[in-house]
Amino acid sequence: MNNKVEMQKHAHRSIKSMNTIKLAPLLLIFVEVAKMRSFTQAAKKLGLSKSAISQQIKRLEAATDQQLLVRNTRGVVLTSVGEKLLAKSELLSEQLSMTLTELDSEKEQPSGSFRVSVPPFFEKNIVVPAMAQLCTEFPLISPEILVNGRWQDLIEHNLDAAIFGGDLKDSNYRALSIGKVSERFCASPRYIKQHGTPNQVSDLTQHKFIATPWQHDKLQLMDIKQNTAFSFELNHFAKTNTPNTALEMVLNDMGIAILPEFLMQPHLLGQKLELLLPETRGRAWHFYFLHQFMAEKPAHVTRFYQLICHYFQQKMLLSNSN
Repeated sequence: MNNKVEMQKHAHRSIKSMNTIKLAPLLLIFVEVAKMRSFTQAAKKLGLSKSAISQQIKRLEAATDQQLLVRNTRGVVLTSVGEKLLAKSELLSEQLSMTLTELDSEKEQPSGSFRVSVPPFFEKNIVVPAMAQLCTEFPLISPEILVNGRWQDLIEHNLDAAIFGGDLKDSNYRALSIGKVSERFCASPRYIKQHGTPNQVSDLTQHKFIATPWQHDKLQLMDIKQNTAFSFELNHFAKTNTPNTALEMVLNDMGIAILPEFLMQPHLLGQKLELLLPETRGRAWHFYFLHQFMAEKPAHVTRFYQLICHYFQQKMLLSNSN
C-alpha cells in the first residue's frame, strides 16, 4: 500500500515538473502580450502570427484555470491575476534575455566597484532589491549605494549611475526615464483625533505642517477633480531634510506632511496613516536614471536600470491599487 502511494506521489511530481517546462514558453509569450497590451505588437516582436499568440495565451489560461487577459476595443487589459502573473514572470523573461546576451558575448564578466547615488526614499523596496538581484546575476561586482537627495555629478563623485528626481540640469549625461511619483497629504489617526480633519486646503493653516527642503516656500498643488494647478503658501511647524524622517515625524503624531504616495502606502494599509484632502495632490516628480556612457552601456548598468524600473512599477501598481 505504501509503495503504491509513493509511486502516485512520484508520478504527480513528474507531471508537475513536465508541466512547468511546457508552461515556460507560454509565460514568456504572455509577458510580451501583457507588457505591450497588444496581441498584434507581441506577434510582430516574436515573429509569430496573431492567431498563434492567441492560442498560446488560451493554453496558458487553460493550464492555470485563470483568466489572465481581457480584450476590448482599445487593446488588452490584464485581470488582477494577470497583473500578479506579470509581476512574477517579467523578471524571468528579462533574466533569460540577459543570459542569452551573455552567452553570445565574449566580454569578461563585469567586476569591481559599482557606485550609485539614489534619493532617500528609493532605497527600500526599489534600489536594495534591484541591487540584490544584480549581485546575483553579476557576482563579481562590489556595490556601493550612496543615499542623497541632491544632484550628484557623476564624474565629480566617481559614480557609475545615479537616480535623480525633479528638473534635470544641463549635462552630457544620458537620462533614462523611470517614472513619476506624486505627493499626497497625510497624518496619523491620533493627530487627526486631537486636531481635527482638514476638509479643504485653506484649513491647513490651522495645523502643524512638517516640511522638507523643497516645501519651504509655496506648495505647488493640483486639484485632481478640476485638473487645475495652484500654489499655496503654508508656514511650517517643523522641517527635516529627508522624506523618510518626515514620515517618522508624522507617524509619531507631530503633524501633517505631504509625502510621496508609495512611501505612505504601507502605513495607509496598516491604518497608521490617514490620507487627507484626497482631491488634492502635490508635485509630480519625474525620476531619471543617469549614466555617462556615450555608446552601448555595460551589461550590468543596463540590467540595473531594468531592475529599478521593474521594482518602481511594482510599487506604483501597489500604490494605485489601494
